[in-house]
Amino acid sequence: MEYIKLYNGVQMPILGYGVFLVNPEECERCVSDALSVGYRLIDTAQAYQNEEGVGNAWHKSGIKREDLFLVTKVWISNAGEEQAAKSIDESLRKLQTEYIDLLLIHQAYSDVFGTWRAMEKGLSEGRIMLA
Repeated sequence: MEYIKLYNGVQMPILGYGVFLVNPEECERCVSDALSVGYRLIDTAQAYQNEEGVGNAWHKSGIKREDLFLVTKVWISNAGEEQAAKSIDESLRKLQTEYIDLLLIHQAYSDVFGTWRAMEKGLSEGRIMLA
């Protein structure tokens, strides 16, 4: 796998597997297959409703967490500092991880500034590596 070094020194795989439109029932199998052939960046989102399948697949894979790059996104209905913070906790739980490698705002509507504050807090706490 090839990597790109980001501005903060984090190494990110240049090729990733996205699970948009992969239903929750199929997600675990699809991500397991992707991991077995060498994918190490998995891109999901709260709105896809399949973060749990991603978490189950990588957890069962035996791949060390530091060898996996997880991307997820805060959905618009979770905008605002308090709601975004809760949704980040929920994503961490579903992904079965202590941190998210890259967290994005899925759509920049509603209380973007509050969402950003929640993301910055997660970044300072080490629960998010990049925001």
